[in-house]
Amino acid sequence: MPIVQIHLIEGRTAEQKRALVRKVTDAVCNSVSCPPEAVHIILSDMKRENYAEAGIPYNDKK
Repeated sequence: MPIVQIHLIEGRTAEQKRALVRKVTDAVCNSVSCPPEAVHIILSDMKRENYAEAGIPYNDKK
């Protein structure tokens, strides 16, 4: 049972998330030869202020 965890900066629509999980499920099934029912995906929305890159909070980037 593949389990995929994806962290996203908040702001994606429900339709964008649906498309993402469909494509990720397809990729996992093709890569490890499993049925879609075996793929579990965890989406975690993060506030912009809770992510930083190169020492700069994401919400400070322009």
